[in-house]
Amino acid sequence: MDKQTLTKEIESVKDPRTETTLGENNAIRHIEIDEEGLVTLIIGIGEEDDHAKRVIKRDLARKIKLELGFKGVRIEFEPLRKKDSVLDEKRDVTYIAVASGKGGVGKSTVAANLALSLKRIGKKVAIIDADIYGSNIPVIMDMPIEAPKSDENKKIVPFSKHGIEVISTEFFLKDDKPVMWRGPMLSKMLNHFFYDVGWDDDTEYIIIDLPPGTGDVAIDIQKLIPECKMLIVSTPHPSASNVAVKAGVMAKELDHEILGVVENMTHLSHNGETLKIFGEGGGEMVAEHLDVPLIQQIPIGQPESGHHSLFASDEEIGILYLGLANKVLKAL
Repeated sequence: MDKQTLTKEIESVKDPRTETTLGENNAIRHIEIDEEGLVTLIIGIGEEDDHAKRVIKRDLARKIKLELGFKGVRIEFEPLRKKDSVLDEKRDVTYIAVASGKGGVGKSTVAANLALSLKRIGKKVAIIDADIYGSNIPVIMDMPIEAPKSDENKKIVPFSKHGIEVISTEFFLKDDKPVMWRGPMLSKMLNHFFYDVGWDDDTEYIIIDLPPGTGDVAIDIQKLIPECKMLIVSTPHPSASNVAVKAGVMAKELDHEILGVVENMTHLSHNGETLKIFGEGGGEMVAEHLDVPLIQQIPIGQPESGHHSLFASDEEIGILYLGLANKVLKAL
């Protein structure tokens, strides 16, 4: 049994305080199943209530162990804290997740340039670098790596560059050590980004740079923001496009709306020639398979400004990113 099936099986378990189900409360924040059949859950609960926790634990254990036959279950609780967070329904924020099937396709570069282009056309934008194992938005944005501070409300203060607020796992690591966390730790960090960061009240769009693939973080995003919009990034090469389809299929299975496909590294212009060094047709194939538009094609290029990743608004590729931003707004 996979995680999505298990989620559906336990959504009917009720919170005894409210008589509402875990599914209705969107309370199943994380699920992990190890090779030995042990299930690890993180469950959101509205108030700290020991009796409610005991009842939920008992009902989940009965369902998972006795009815479904798993070896064991480990349950952690965390607060359901939409109020006073960026997920508060009173805040008019649009979430755009940038996903890819595999690494190395320029997903984070696309996310950063999209955010910058939205800012240039007058939108208030933030970036959540949720690529936990390969967080590099701070590097792309030329931001110093230092520990964040908290404000008077004990909220994490996001860093800002080019008028864009940014939070990233990179700010919480020391001495270039790699992230070696399991699923529950990843889920907790993701929750910090949404619940515990003091985002600007005027934020309109939050770009979420997802890790490549179809792992825990992408699934947990669905629990936090079921209405998240998606962009799928691929290259023309079959090895990238075939896996990008899988990321798109997962997004559809999680009921995320895919705004379109971005084909990065479409070609290289050299001495008047157009060199399609990664082949061609990959972006079209992904878009056709997912039944969504190929929303933009971005060639290989080095910013004329001298920056390593961000393109100026008057450069050819910068203009294409402005076009992408406008197409995203139109699709929304």
